Amino acid sequence: MTELAAAVTEAFAKDEIGIGHALLLAKLQPAEQEQALAACYQEQYSSSKPKRILLPVRHLKEWIEQNILLILKDAPFSKSDATLNPAAGTCDDCPKRTGANALLFADIAASSSIDACTDPAWYQAKVDGFVKESIAAKPKLVQISSAYGTATEGSAALPRNKYVEIRTEKPTNEKQRDWPEYKTCKFTTEAIVTEGTEKGELRTICANSECAIHHARKQKPATDATFKAEQEKRRREEAIAQATGLRVLKATSDAVPVRLMKRDLLFVTERLAAVLDERRLAVIFRLHGIGKANGAGDTPAKLLTSFLRKADESTIGRVLVAITLLQSAHSPNESAQALREAAEFYKVDVAAITAKVKQEFAVKEKAQAARKATDKAKPSQSRTVAAKKAKAA
Repeated sequence: MTELAAAVTEAFAKDEIGIGHALLLAKLQPAEQEQALAACYQEQYSSSKPKRILLPVRHLKEWIEQNILLILKDAPFSKSDATLNPAAGTCDDCPKRTGANALLFADIAASSSIDACTDPAWYQAKVDGFVKESIAAKPKLVQISSAYGTATEGSAALPRNKYVEIRTEKPTNEKQRDWPEYKTCKFTTEAIVTEGTEKGELRTICANSECAIHHARKQKPATDATFKAEQEKRRREEAIAQATGLRVLKATSDAVPVRLMKRDLLFVTERLAAVLDERRLAVIFRLHGIGKANGAGDTPAKLLTSFLRKADESTIGRVLVAITLLQSAHSPNESAQALREAAEFYKVDVAAITAKVKQEFAVKEKAQAARKATDKAKPSQSRTVAAKKAKAA
């Protein structure tokens, strides 16, 4: 705990983090402690202002394992090479290695056999040193990036979309045998990642745009008449389908009468009801006293459809409005807002309803209190009756 950075010490003193969080953070380097401190919280936004929530210790533990600890067995460089970063020396002798203090890092490492670096700056310096040495030893080594897009100005690294990485493992099924990345060609060459998340790793790639195996799409002539005809045909069919859909929708809308009849209301209500989830369906059932499903084929959707087709025009209209309100609300705040707007539109006396509900709840609570008082009195009355019987005997 004496190794805590100033910002972490302050957060711990103010009870903004717990002892478990502080113990995990104290094991990290000062720069990483402040970064990991931010991962202890989550911002929650409401209608008023953002609220910061402290996350559990296990969340911080997982975050450290995924973002701070660098597994040494996956490092591209040799752990025994002291020349890559003279200040750090070899990984075997480094005190910042979790394996150097297995007891301290027992609760962070997923397995006692995993050895990780806790100083990303030292680790990155070794990766940079390894890349520099590799390029110096093999000047023809192609430099690549693991990121897509255009190459950074002044960078010698090819972006990911400019080459195809050749996989070393064998295909696992017949379909993969036809994939370009499982094939070789006369243009394949060795490369090293100099930019991106996999920096320092060696790859076998094909970066020749003239290769018909790995860059087959680029080999298609721009003047290919068949290809152009197919594209034009597909564009024409899509345009016809879109125009047809718009015309049909307009014609359908124009056919709707000025005043919606029962069949129109039933058509709209049934289709809206079909997309209701179980929770919203249950609300509609309660509002209109629809019974529960009994048989295997008697589903809630079928019950509602049966109810609507037997209902009169006014009932269907009420169900339609209720479904519209339920579907337009995706959160408690939206639900309350939708109800307020509907009540105002239909001139519903919300204050009177609220007062009546409160009165009903007060009556229920009073009845419950009376029942509790009666239940407490029953044992004493029983004892009195038993005493009288004993005296009479």
